Amino acid sequence: MNFYPQITQIFKRKSVKSVDKKLQLRSSPGFVWGFSLRLCVFAAIVFLLSSPAHVSQKQKPATPAPYGPPVTIARIKDKAISESSGLVASRQTPGAYWTHNDSGGGPFIYGLDSSGDSLGVFNVTAAQNRDWEDISIGPGPQSDKSYLYIGDIGDNGDARQDVVIYRVPEPALTTDTRKLTKKNPGTTEPAEAIRLRYPDGPHDAEALLVHPVTGHIYIVIKLVITDPAVYEAAPPFTPGKTITMTRIGTVHVPSIFGGVVTGGSVSPDGRRVALCDYFQGYELVLPAGSNDFNDIWKQKMVGFDLGKRKQGESIAYRSDGKALLATSEGRGTPLIQVERH
Repeated sequence: MNFYPQITQIFKRKSVKSVDKKLQLRSSPGFVWGFSLRLCVFAAIVFLLSSPAHVSQKQKPATPAPYGPPVTIARIKDKAISESSGLVASRQTPGAYWTHNDSGGGPFIYGLDSSGDSLGVFNVTAAQNRDWEDISIGPGPQSDKSYLYIGDIGDNGDARQDVVIYRVPEPALTTDTRKLTKKNPGTTEPAEAIRLRYPDGPHDAEALLVHPVTGHIYIVIKLVITDPAVYEAAPPFTPGKTITMTRIGTVHVPSIFGGVVTGGSVSPDGRRVALCDYFQGYELVLPAGSNDFNDIWKQKMVGFDLGKRKQGESIAYRSDGKALLATSEGRGTPLIQVERH
């Protein structure tokens, strides 16, 4: 298999994109050091994949994949969705999903159905899109409402002192909202800005997860080669106050490229976690006898095929928890589904 296109995506996200959108970091020692390190890692990966030892190495018996083959069930029709970087199933509207664009895409969320048709576009009031990377859903201040959590957590230069999670009540999607577009959007209720800080310095991240019952926020950072760390923030969240997260530990991603995690989701029953990178999907399952959700991060991660994605950065459980869906960046991106065995 030719891994070169996927490999270059890893470094495009960590170097080229950073240069294009954060030019002020070019002259900083941290940027220069990080860029040099990534080039060295890139060269090492290419050498490893092309070496005879790697080619001839026998594959170990794999754990059976928990999901069936990927099926493209639709293509997203709204051309304004050019960089689908996060995906989550609606709690209010059965069969509906929310997505958003990456940095530079404006503070908009896009509703769509499983046929790829638009259900409405909303401007998130009181929010900015510095580098939106993922979206999740969970409880909030009012028990009778579901809340969207939008992760402004991207940090290609590892320079942000804190990151922001915008929490906003999920808008209703109706026949009337179908006419809402990016040029003529609806508006959400004002978003709360939940400001979070890592206890050990800045990190780049693209995976935001919210527990469907407790509302705990989890961020899985993005690291090449090594295992990524998981950070947790527990409610209540006080607007205007920066919360220092707790480092839970690391998770082992069974990939030669390490923890290049680009998206995450928690199942509706709160007992499974799905992650993805540019290559495939992964799942962790909470042991049957455990009621401590954080035990899930200690479990073995099982990989599965998510199909052909140009630049896959999103994964979401279907509302019934029996399937996972994924998108990719680019206009007319496929909506891919894998069903659980």
